Amino acid sequence: MKSFLRSMTSNLGVAGELLVFLWRRKLWWLIPMVTVLLVFGLLLVFASSSGLG
Repeated sequence: MKSFLRSMTSNLGVAGELLVFLWRRKLWWLIPMVTVLLVFGLLLVFASSSGLG
């Protein structure tokens, strides 16, 4: 499990560091909430830079 967390951290950067922090502090219940917030943030960034608007 530790090797999985290390590889995930190196691939995801800041988001991976946040997930490892939550995992080590035993805040597993926050991981889905943080993931949804990150996805919505990315959606807002990509939607605001759309060529349609």
